[in-house]
Amino acid sequence: MVRLLLSFFLLFFTAPTWADAIQGLRVSSDNQSARLVFDLDNKVSYNAFTLANPDRLVIDLKGFQQRDKLTIPSLINTPIKAVRYAAYDQNTLRVVLDLAHEVKYQTQTLPPQKNYPNRLVVDLLYTQQQLKQSIAEVKEEALNTPSEAAQNKVVQEQKVIKTNKILPRRDIVVAIDPGHGGQDSGAVGAHGTKEKDVVLAIGKRLAKLVDQEPGMRSYLTRDSDVFISLRQRIRRARENGADMFISIHADAFTNRKARGSSVYVLSSRGASSEAAQILADRENAADLAGGISLEDKDDLLASVLLDLSQTASLEGSLEVGQTVLSGLKRVGHVHKKHVESAAFVVLKSPDIPSILVETAFISNPEEERKLKNASHQNKLAHAMMVGIRNYFQQNPIPGTSLPQQHIVSRGDTLSMIAQRYRVKMADIKSVNNLASSEIHVGDVLKIP
Repeated sequence: MVRLLLSFFLLFFTAPTWADAIQGLRVSSDNQSARLVFDLDNKVSYNAFTLANPDRLVIDLKGFQQRDKLTIPSLINTPIKAVRYAAYDQNTLRVVLDLAHEVKYQTQTLPPQKNYPNRLVVDLLYTQQQLKQSIAEVKEEALNTPSEAAQNKVVQEQKVIKTNKILPRRDIVVAIDPGHGGQDSGAVGAHGTKEKDVVLAIGKRLAKLVDQEPGMRSYLTRDSDVFISLRQRIRRARENGADMFISIHADAFTNRKARGSSVYVLSSRGASSEAAQILADRENAADLAGGISLEDKDDLLASVLLDLSQTASLEGSLEVGQTVLSGLKRVGHVHKKHVESAAFVVLKSPDIPSILVETAFISNPEEERKLKNASHQNKLAHAMMVGIRNYFQQNPIPGTSLPQQHIVSRGDTLSMIAQRYRVKMADIKSVNNLASSEIHVGDVLKIP
């Protein structure tokens, strides 16, 4: 008994009582440096150092744990090959940046400011030797090409060519699918609340947020109390050029104590059965990603094209599902701590990242009351909007008009940033609701 009590005492007083974590990671780069900004739950004490063979930068965050999966943004055009993290000991979260080559680095912490939490900023500075090597590689490549093309390429590396030509761009389309409708009321709460009504209200609120986002527009598969078949919902989304599909529902269970939100993506089994169906009926599966038709392809090529499309779609679905679930965790209880997979029909589009959100248990009287509340509906819509925004910022679609972002570095001024992106200062201030030209290190500015 004494040993048992001693073990309990040691466990209780040595286990960490905090739950500080990394909220998110943002990355930006130019031809001289790369910047990582870690958004943190709290102020952090940390230690950073480099290791060689292979080259790595290690950052130990004291008093931090990472229970939720951290979404890693695109690392293209940076010296970072991968970002890894794990618990080093009970009191330390270790983040490891796998590097393509040795770099100099600088770190700093920033306090909460405006809409930004505590931050850890890491700047990776390219050495002069690396810059010279990069220019030499460009010149060497240029020497092996026709002379005129070679000269053009070197010139383009050395200066920015200004042009007044405006390329046509389109908005990102987010298809929002309020479940059920018409004679299909969905689940019904203890006090008579119908699932079809609350999910339509939430869907409309989410659509409004999407439409307010520069470079995005929404498409509602239904905006009134009408019945639409599951396959027709997918078809409508594709016909309206959807880049993402979000189906909104409210869960129900015999146990009225069941509560919380859940996020689902298509299971691999459901994807396989859908692929088999598509390949068996290729004449009716005319359009995949990029307008590719399977109708005139042989069996092997059609299978490969479909597999590539499905794999990208499932990976995108999981990524946006994780960011949406993280947002929902901040709104209230979640029923499942991880993104679940199931063979829901509305998730079976082979070329559009698709998720299904169970907003709450309408069979739970307390959650039924919340689902009817306008304020709670707005919170759910905002949580989903965070996931949508984060996904497209980290996975930009070529040819769309979603604004670029710039993470403010030391020495930046608003006029310099405007000159760099060849836009007006007034436009940057307008898009970011800036009352003055004052900016701070770590600020994230939308670039119109």
